[in-house]
Amino acid sequence: MKILVLRFSSIGDIVLTTPVVRALAQQVPGARVHFATKPGYRGLLEPNPYVVKVHCLTGSLDELVQELKAEQFDYIIDLHNNLRTRLIKLRLGVQSFSFDKLNWQKWLLVNLKIDRLPRVHIVQRYLQTAAPLGVQDDGQGLDYFIPENQEISLDTLPPAFQRGYVAVAIGAQHATKRLPVEKLIELCGKLNRPIVLLGGPEDESIAHIIEQAFETRAATAQATAATIPNDPYRFPQKAPSFSASQPLIVNGCGRYSLHQSASLVRQAQFVVSHDTGLMHIAAAFKKEIFSVWGNTVPAFGMYPYRTDFRVLEVPGLACRPCSKIGYAKCPQGHFKCMRDQTLDLDLPPARDGR
Repeated sequence: MKILVLRFSSIGDIVLTTPVVRALAQQVPGARVHFATKPGYRGLLEPNPYVVKVHCLTGSLDELVQELKAEQFDYIIDLHNNLRTRLIKLRLGVQSFSFDKLNWQKWLLVNLKIDRLPRVHIVQRYLQTAAPLGVQDDGQGLDYFIPENQEISLDTLPPAFQRGYVAVAIGAQHATKRLPVEKLIELCGKLNRPIVLLGGPEDESIAHIIEQAFETRAATAQATAATIPNDPYRFPQKAPSFSASQPLIVNGCGRYSLHQSASLVRQAQFVVSHDTGLMHIAAAFKKEIFSVWGNTVPAFGMYPYRTDFRVLEVPGLACRPCSKIGYAKCPQGHFKCMRDQTLDLDLPPARDGR
């Protein structure tokens, strides 16, 4: 039995479909699961052992439809449910089951602040879409498969990081889902641990500003320490190293591939992330997550799945959520949902090892 799963974007959304893919492959007798997506996500899906073949929208929709017709699918599981996927289902003409996006409930919450959303994670709603084929939740959570040649050895990191570090994912597709740089600097300062900054090439400049901020602090601290007199009566102990409490930072933004970033997430002590793809990848590895929310809210059902997490947000803002996705800038101009974050991490004591 051939089953086609449709989901064209994005990284986080595709990671969130993995319990459905696994359940279809393992629970439906004779199932051979194919997945249709955009070319940029092929590498995300091809290592997945439950996906037999990945089909990509590399040209026109007509070309993709012809490719899919040749496979003669028995069923379609549409986990995107937009105009493109509706056209594909119409033209393939096989039985399909479509994800309910709850658009009117989201519209009510965004525009009228009336919450009619079910308290159900989106993964559970994805699984409900495939339930007519006999699929049930297996309780195993999300999957993420890293090709062996994309694993990052801790030996390639500075010695302090080999004893343990925190992964901080600083990127997000929309600006209103990202902390401003001064808040990112504040957050990193509170971690008091070695930090690997993760993100795409577009995040490298922000990561560099964070690096520079702590290099400046460390230099100032060293200069201050040098002025303390070495007086055993006034200072019976060795003068403290003021830079010791400052985090060491490795800027991995744009340096590592997605799979390599995932490898670093997997090996981190814990993860701090905006509402973005690396947050869901961290959940796939059952990492403890500090999840930072701005203009979007966990009530949309896309919080970290089946792992320990804490939400960092500004509760009670009348303007929040202002969008189900995000904006290039705050529609109100004040950006309180991020600028007013207290970033109370409540961290356990720093320790060596992972």
